Amino acid sequence: MRFFGNDYNKMELAGAFGDLGTLIPFIVGYITLNKMDPLGILVAFGIFKIFVGLYFRTPVPVQPMKAIGGMAIAHAGSITPGMIWGSGIFTGLFWLLMGLTGAITWIEKITTKPVVRGIMLGLGLSFLVEGLSLMRGTPWIAIGGVIITLLLLNSKRFPAMLCLLAYGIVVAFIQKPELIGELSNLSVRFRLPELTFGRISWKELLSGFVILGLPQAPLTLGNAIIATVSENNTYFPDRKVTAKTISIDHGVMNLMSTFIGGIPMCHGAGGMAGHIRFGARTGGALVILGIIILLVGLFLSDSVTLLLQVFPRPILGVILFFAGVELALVVKDIRLKKQNLFVLLITAGTAMWNMGVAYLAGLLLYYGLQRRWFKV
Repeated sequence: MRFFGNDYNKMELAGAFGDLGTLIPFIVGYITLNKMDPLGILVAFGIFKIFVGLYFRTPVPVQPMKAIGGMAIAHAGSITPGMIWGSGIFTGLFWLLMGLTGAITWIEKITTKPVVRGIMLGLGLSFLVEGLSLMRGTPWIAIGGVIITLLLLNSKRFPAMLCLLAYGIVVAFIQKPELIGELSNLSVRFRLPELTFGRISWKELLSGFVILGLPQAPLTLGNAIIATVSENNTYFPDRKVTAKTISIDHGVMNLMSTFIGGIPMCHGAGGMAGHIRFGARTGGALVILGIIILLVGLFLSDSVTLLLQVFPRPILGVILFFAGVELALVVKDIRLKKQNLFVLLITAGTAMWNMGVAYLAGLLLYYGLQRRWFKV
């Protein structure tokens, strides 16, 4: 494959970890608060990261669905694994239907650049805020991470991400010296995921559809499909993707993930920005991370929470912060026409609150201004 050629180097390895800032917190939440078995979660992520890397040949991320994950983790006492799987079934069927019928292609055609860039800017700013929040607990760790990243951001000899992760591991051992001893007693046991057939009640299925699945749909449309397609085709015009393909991919990915005990998954402009910011330029980065996650899931699923302790929250915050900066920079190609700028800023501000509302508001503003329904 192309990404195993001359340009496949340690920058791809570094870029592989550019999405950890969003991936790890959600996985930890699902495992510790929702009491889900990490085996199905990690195996599903591993398989689809490998598949996406091989198929799209660009660093299209595979990450947890934010609205579903946020709701499930925040209300862990009332949200069951069956409801989470139910939302995955709804999401899978919905986006598979949108892709196969061509409905997503029509939506993509009416979506204008100021709206897309506004969503990406809003998401980038949200990443900045969330990254700063993760750094706040122990700022001295975060400051060290930021300095390392700034000094090595464009270094190919010493990739910033690899040095940042090494710094984080050292800090984790300094903060908790007993972690070294605990890691020496890792439980290594080969397990295969259990199918979820018969483990979801009709009540959980319906609740998952309504409570978790429906609120996720507009966020997936704006960020995981429209914005991801735009970002991919801007950075990699020789390896373009279509909204139809991404939509169908979402459908298949979520149905299969749900059936092996995984969680609802999506792509996302923010995750791609993180991979790109730290050096990824091909799907090889996804393959590398996918293989690592798959092996951890199959052999070390009993020790996942222990392994994740080597990634301090401030380091995840630094990763998220720089991913946000990269994503926010997409506005540089917008012509500074007052109407476009107005739509972009309104969309971006609204996107920091609700991605679906931002998308609809941006379209209404853009076409309203074009038809002179109102002026700015």
